Amino acid sequence: MNQAYIAGIAPFFIVHNVTASLSFYGEMLNFETVFQEPAHDPFFAIVQRDGAMIFLKAVEADPLPNSSRARDARWDAYVSVPNPDILAAEFISRDVTFTQPLQDTHDGLRGFELADTDGYILFFGRPL
Repeated sequence: MNQAYIAGIAPFFIVHNVTASLSFYGEMLNFETVFQEPAHDPFFAIVQRDGAMIFLKAVEADPLPNSSRARDARWDAYVSVPNPDILAAEFISRDVTFTQPLQDTHDGLRGFELADTDGYILFFGRPL
């Protein structure tokens, strides 16, 4: 039996300002803008780095990161990376601030957390 292939999944973040989000993801995290609408002062965009993709949209609602609703379920996105140590060093070289440092977590992962411009928490890591 042939099984359909799923290429990936992308979180969809409501943001205050798409241009500011594009700046953060591009300059700080080295994501590429692969789509934005319209070209000037966009209300919607997609950023991508390798296999990780994030949708960004400004609407008439405030962003609502998980951490503002449930402290124990704070991550808005888990980004799987084979070597979080190397990625952490890259981000540190760009002066990215981590909300949780590179570490082995109590739930069996190695990685680190950071918050974007709207407070969404991204965990970059892998299982131990």
